[in-house]
Amino acid sequence: MIPVDEDVLVSAVEKVSKSVVNIASVRMMHDQLFRVFPVEGVGSGVIIDTEGHILTNNHVIDDAERLKVTLADGRVLRGKVVGNDETTDLAMIKVESDASLPVAELGDSSALKAGQIVIAIGNPFGLTGGPTVTAGIVSSLDRSIQARTGVLDLIQTDAAINPGNSGGPLVNTKGQVVAINTANMPYAQGIGFAVPVNTAKEILKELVEHGKVSRPWIGIASVKVTPQVARYYGLPRTEGALVAGVEPYSPADDAGLRRGDVIEQVDGDRIEDPSQIAGAVRKKKVDDMVTVTVNRYGRQFQVGIQVDGHP
Repeated sequence: MIPVDEDVLVSAVEKVSKSVVNIASVRMMHDQLFRVFPVEGVGSGVIIDTEGHILTNNHVIDDAERLKVTLADGRVLRGKVVGNDETTDLAMIKVESDASLPVAELGDSSALKAGQIVIAIGNPFGLTGGPTVTAGIVSSLDRSIQARTGVLDLIQTDAAINPGNSGGPLVNTKGQVVAINTANMPYAQGIGFAVPVNTAKEILKELVEHGKVSRPWIGIASVKVTPQVARYYGLPRTEGALVAGVEPYSPADDAGLRRGDVIEQVDGDRIEDPSQIAGAVRKKKVDDMVTVTVNRYGRQFQVGIQVDGHP
């Protein structure tokens, strides 16, 4: 049993629940005879401003032909996709309403601590009686999970998150949204994951203005160099990141990086894992320079790479 005043939990839920919505999507699918038929899906979302912008998961609205948004007070509105980002599994939709819309308060996910109490809220069915609520604790922070579109840094919680609650908010006991729940993670049975709200804050403006997110990118794929990998490929080093591929016409390609190069350092920091390269590039802005120390068949040299933007 969670040792906390239940009035605190009730107050937090009451503060946020009016801004939690149900999102019903209709996708057109084809059967084996290429006949088209509609498939319905459900998810949740949270209203984040008075203009009607709603934050949800990308997989909730992906490929949807129509979106129907049901508010906590029973109003049903047509939703329109404003922007989406596969990498973070976040999306923004918008509804138009003559009446005022209840808005959730966005918190600060960097202030979260393991063991802190959090509440997962969703509206999977759009039924009367309010949203569904589960409570738990923050089990882990900065959990790097390999997803189909890349590595996601997520918050892990033991608060139950079912597929219908995906896209709804994870809130603290102050009723502030600290993350967006996602149930699209493989092997997540019994474990809840949520995208930190600070991650969402970083991309909200780009989603509204451009419909997508442009990220710093240099255009390489790399793998960790281990003694076994070094022995198999005859590499001069047993540490670093082996360049497994270079995207044609990418910044790395323009700078002369080749498949088989071993990256030893980025901006003077020693590289022990490919994720460190991605992390260093993410901190850059488009047109910034990143300095890479390369070992090519025993010859060490430095390469300056101008970071580009990539959706």
